[in-house]
Amino acid sequence: MRLKLVVIMSVLAALIGAGASIGIILFIFSSMRSIWTPGPLLLVVLLFPIATVLFGSIFVYRHTARRRKLQAFLTAVLSLFLTLCFFLLTSFVTGRLKSTQPPPPAGPRATK
Repeated sequence: MRLKLVVIMSVLAALIGAGASIGIILFIFSSMRSIWTPGPLLLVVLLFPIATVLFGSIFVYRHTARRRKLQAFLTAVLSLFLTLCFFLLTSFVTGRLKSTQPPPPAGPRATK
């Protein structure tokens, strides 16, 4: 089994797919409100990771001699997991740094 090929293609597929989607979402869309209203451009952006995972799995399938289906499946699962990790990491990094606190009570305070 060519584990190096599986790991390298999984990492490349996740980096290219998630990186392209994240880059387009962060730098092309001017406001985050456009992400919450699904449109055809957003659906195309979210197809990048799926396309790269599929391409990586096909590449591994074509470049191995034995256990092709298993290696292609491992590549797909590992690259999907890494893509999800990249999306979650990006959402943590680009999220709000301050936690939102509830406002203090409006009534007068009793002092002792």
